[in-house]
Amino acid sequence: MSDYDDLVSALSPVSAALTKLGIRHYIGGSVASSFHGASRSTMDVDIVAELPESAVPAFLGYFDGDFYVSESAIRDAIRRKSCFNLIHLPTSFKVDVFVSRQRSFDIAAMNRATVERLGDTHSLEIRVATAEDAIVSKLEWYRKTNETSERQWDDVTRLLKLLGETADREYLRASAESVGVSDLLERVLSSV
Repeated sequence: MSDYDDLVSALSPVSAALTKLGIRHYIGGSVASSFHGASRSTMDVDIVAELPESAVPAFLGYFDGDFYVSESAIRDAIRRKSCFNLIHLPTSFKVDVFVSRQRSFDIAAMNRATVERLGDTHSLEIRVATAEDAIVSKLEWYRKTNETSERQWDDVTRLLKLLGETADREYLRASAESVGVSDLLERVLSSV
C-alpha cells in the first residue's frame, strides 16, 4: 500500500463519523498542500471540524480498537478551540482534528473547501481546503512557531509559485489581515 492508501485508511473512518453526525469538516495542512501540488511526506493528516461538545459521545461511538482516542482530550480541545488527535493503530497515521474557532476566516475556509478525491488503490471523497486557505493557515502556523518552521514557509512558497497568476490575491490579503499575518504574506509574495 502507498502512503496515500494508509492515509485514506486512517482518514475514512474519521470523516465517515463526522459526516454521519452532520458535522462539517475539511482537510487542511500538508495533505491539502500536497493535493494542490506542494507535495511532501507526512504521517499525519489535519481535519478542521465544527465539532460541538454535545456530539462527543456519538463521535466516540464510531471508533473501535483500530484507533487510540481520548475523550478528555476531545472535550478539552473543544473547550479551548484547539486540536486533539486520533491514532490509527494499523497504519500509525495520526489524524489531528482542529476544532473550528469560528472566526470569519475559519467560516470562509469551511465554506470554500471543495470535494476532492484522495488516494490511489483506495480512495475517499472529502472536502479539501483551497490553496489560498492552506496558505493563510500555514502562515498562521508559521507565526505561532515564532517563524521558525521552515516546512510551513516552504509549503507556502511552493503553493504560491504553483498558483502563479491564478492566486486570488485579494482574498489572500483580506484573509491574512483577518488572522494577523499580512506582513508574512507580503514578505512571501515579494519573494516568489
